[in-house]
Amino acid sequence: MKRALISVSDKTGIIEFSKGLKEAGFEIVSTGGTKKTLADNGIEVIGIEEVTKFPEIMDGRVKTLHPNVHGGLLAKRNDNDHLAQLAEHHIQPIDLVCVNLYPFQQTIAKPDVTPEEAIENIDIGGPTMLRSAAKNHEFVTVIVDPADYEAVLTQLAENGDVTKQKKRQLAAKVFRHTAAYDAVISEYMTQLAEEENPESLTLTYNLKQSLRYGENPHQHASFYQKPLGSKFSVAYSNQLHGKELSYNNINDADAALLIVRDFDQPAAVAVKHMNPCGVGVGDTLAEAFKKAYEADSTSIFGGIIALNREVDLETATMLREIFLEIIIAPSFTDEALEVLTAKKNIRLLTVDFVGERKNERKTTSILGGLLVQDLDTYGLDEATITIPTKREPSEEEWAALKLGWKVVKHVKSNAIVVSGEKMTFGIGAGQMNRVGAANIALAQAGEKATGAALASDAFFPMDDTVEAAAKAGITAIIQPGGSVRDEDSIKKADEYGIAMVFTGVRHFKH
Repeated sequence: MKRALISVSDKTGIIEFSKGLKEAGFEIVSTGGTKKTLADNGIEVIGIEEVTKFPEIMDGRVKTLHPNVHGGLLAKRNDNDHLAQLAEHHIQPIDLVCVNLYPFQQTIAKPDVTPEEAIENIDIGGPTMLRSAAKNHEFVTVIVDPADYEAVLTQLAENGDVTKQKKRQLAAKVFRHTAAYDAVISEYMTQLAEEENPESLTLTYNLKQSLRYGENPHQHASFYQKPLGSKFSVAYSNQLHGKELSYNNINDADAALLIVRDFDQPAAVAVKHMNPCGVGVGDTLAEAFKKAYEADSTSIFGGIIALNREVDLETATMLREIFLEIIIAPSFTDEALEVLTAKKNIRLLTVDFVGERKNERKTTSILGGLLVQDLDTYGLDEATITIPTKREPSEEEWAALKLGWKVVKHVKSNAIVVSGEKMTFGIGAGQMNRVGAANIALAQAGEKATGAALASDAFFPMDDTVEAAAKAGITAIIQPGGSVRDEDSIKKADEYGIAMVFTGVRHFKH
């Protein structure tokens, strides 16, 4: 008779699966709570202590770590020496293992979890059995996912065994599963130990969506979700309506969310190709969106909109008039949904704006490696402000400077933002020199540059940007400072009566 070992925390479908194994001629060995569940449902089961000839000890910490278990899992059935050793030590082979692990991830997701509780939910015996069975998958069928129960039972019924290819697929899933399980544990323990730069970094993500293609149709792509990742994210968003998200949609939506999170008052952010094309704030969401639209009514076409308040009927009516790919918000009123869902393809996403916003580290892949850094969450309130010019900003100029400074750190470098108190007027992104970025932003702003503020993500290497700003009518500038030629820019600002603010903080974004 074939032997199956079953020990599961997630008991979904385990009764039906065990009955199917019985019908296929297996005897079942089990442990603790799983054994009780099976026995209570009338399934004959052998206790693990009958196999090991040793009781469970240390509150169940030690029960399956025994040669009678692992010898039965690891023995090669085509190796006479292995078979002889099984016989000598009275060890019966185990032909199928069905195990899933202590709920470590669910445990540490609890807001009040203690380190002691978390550590107690690190499974030792389960991963060891899974790895033993997966290593010997030529002879042992190993199952970690209830989704595979039906396929295994079908093959047993049709063939009397599981095919070699299926066993290999199941074994591969096991190693992915145990690697992911250990990755979550290692991340938790690393944080607990307050280590910032461990000697190795193991990351794990769960498949959320297979994408139609990547940046271009000839590129394959997938969308993965970080376990216990920030709920304030596209990865944890809820899609209420519209077409499936694309690779570019997801990138743009992420960029829009990172910008809108910096605003407390009602705000609207329009993004194209991961750069903001218009940002507006107001007393109401409708006013904020109107400002964002007016900031660049051309580029917003086909863009992504992120809003930080519930979308009401007034705002939805304006949104409906423009071709947009995605609208992201905390929620939508029923009336707003009725208006917007009339457009078949527009994607409507809700994101948790209320819960904790984890400042996860940002990862960027390169060929053969990975770059890791903190998110740039540095705000003006944390900066050491100095005003080197003769004139200080007025109250209105300060409002415009603060808005520009919030936006410019999200613009690809070299970056310049021209702004007023409630909206951006012009954005210059990703240029190879700073005055080039300024010329783009000032040209886009046009007459609105008169009396406006200009924000730069990094210092001015020479005074040409100040010169260009002054000629366009800019009256206030905010920049990090720190150039060896700062004095040239200060003199140029004083020459034109411009108030200039140094923050001491650079906001490069590549």
